[in-house]
Formats: sequence, structure tokens, C-alpha cells
Amino acid sequence: MEGPYLGIIVPNAFEMNPLLQSGTFVPDHKLPYLDFSGRRFRIGRLRNEKVIVAMTGLSMLNAGTATHLLLSLFKVKGVLHYGIAGNANPKLQIGDVTIPQFWAHTGLWNGQRYGDGPEDGLALESNGDHTREIGYLRVSDYNSSTQCNISSENLLNNVWYQPEEIFPVDGDPELRRHAFWVLVNHLYLAIAEIKGLRLGGCVNGTCLPRPEMVVRVERGISSNMFVDNRAYREFFNSKFNATAIHMERAAVALVCHQQNMPFIAFRSLSDLAGGGSALSNEASLFAALAAQNAVDVLIGFTSLIPESKTKIK
Repeated sequence: MEGPYLGIIVPNAFEMNPLLQSGTFVPDHKLPYLDFSGRRFRIGRLRNEKVIVAMTGLSMLNAGTATHLLLSLFKVKGVLHYGIAGNANPKLQIGDVTIPQFWAHTGLWNGQRYGDGPEDGLALESNGDHTREIGYLRVSDYNSSTQCNISSENLLNNVWYQPEEIFPVDGDPELRRHAFWVLVNHLYLAIAEIKGLRLGGCVNGTCLPRPEMVVRVERGISSNMFVDNRAYREFFNSKFNATAIHMERAAVALVCHQQNMPFIAFRSLSDLAGGGSALSNEASLFAALAAQNAVDVLIGFTSLIPESKTKIK
């Protein structure tokens, strides 16, 4: 009855606490939170916006469940998501905050039968359940004996990436559609050019090479995998042009897409996902800095949202 609210979705407590302790978030004095179905929805204000903050927990399932509960229980006009992420783009550095335009779930696969190739149909492809349109990962390309682009056979063969089946709120029940790249809200993206924001760059005397940036990038990806592997990171960057890699955001994007709810995400880079530089594999050292940078960008963004009592289209 007090809505509409901005929903703020955050994966973990160490990413949520900097927001709650920022002094900018002010809990509602009458009802500071609502506990429901194992979740706590924190109600308050962030600057001039009424907000509800929800922690998802790790993984796509938890993120999707928390987002769906948020949109079902409250009157929400838009969803903001923030947190840390692995970095697949070597041109960026730890601490930079990325704002991807598109998000995809890259953990829905069709593992092709050994001996079949790109010209052979996939199981259940003729029924429309699976597709070869997105592309595949040929496991044999990453055998340690691979040389001169000649790869030996691998029993795992090819892994084909698949779109999600979705059922839009304004569609016919049980009539499925498919979605792979999900676009963030165009108005949110247009106003997300946050300038003049000074972000943190040092932890315990260890400082990053240059000042951190807020960067709008093309693509971010999610799956139930923590990527700390250089080969897989380079595959995602070269084949999908992905920058931010993590384990929740695509689930939030897909739920919002199905519910016709505006959303955007801010992901601060905490490591190079196994990239092998002097600053890679440093998530344990830089996670707190990255989380704070993501919070600072989130707070800066809320001040740019036009005042509205209805959902932003």
C-alpha cells in the first residue's frame, strides 16, 4: 500500500552490509523489514526513493526465487541489482564497475553425442526444445595437447548453449517463448552515465594501477559456476563479448523480463577470473573494495532516476 518501491537485489551479506551501513539507507520507522518464506525484505528509503532491499544468496535458483517473491509481495516500479563479478575483459581492472546492456544465462547446455558435429541435429531439436543458433564450446579445443589449432578427440565433444524458456506475464499461459540475451531497461541505461564519482582503489596499502571507472559494457553472463579459469574466461570474452561473469544476475534479469519489470545491474570487478595477471585471483583481497564501489554506484544512480509513482517503461 505504501508503494511503489524500487527493488534492490543483492547476492550476499558482505555485499549488502555496505549499503545498510552507508547512512544513505534509512529503514522505515514503522516496518523496517518483512520476513517471508525464509527471506528478509528490508524496507526504507535510499535518498529520495522508497526501496526494498532483498538478499538472494548464492546461485541462479536463489536469485530467481528472491526476485519473484519481491515482485509478488510488493508494488515495485523497477529492480536494481548490484554486487561483485569476475572480469572477462583484460582491458578493465579490479574495482571498475560495469553496467552491461545485455545479460544471458550461459549454464543451460545441450551436451552433444560423441561423434556428432555442428552439422548434426541435437537431441529434441526437431521439437523446438534445443537449438544450434547460439553456438557451442568444443571441448577438444582445450585439451592440453592442442597445438597449431589441431585438437585431439575428447569424449565430452561439443556443448551447445541454449536459451531459456520463458512465460511472459502478458503472454498466453503455457505458451513458451525463448530468451538468451536479455536487454536492461533503456531509460535506466540511458541515465546510467555516472560521472565524477570517486571510487576506492586501495586495500591495506595495496593500490590498483589507475583510478577506477564506471563503464557501460555490452554484455554480462551468469551461471551456477564460479569462473576462476583463464581458458573459459577467454572463451566468454572472445565468443560472447562478455565482461562481467557471476552467478546470479541473469536469473534476476529473466524474472524481470518475464514480469515486464524494468531492471538494471551494477557489477564491480573483483578479480580477473583466472586471467593470470599480477592482480588476478585476488577476490579475497579486493572483494570488499569491489562491493563498496558497487554500492557507491548504486547510490549515485538512484539520484538520477526521474521521480515517478508508476513503473518506468
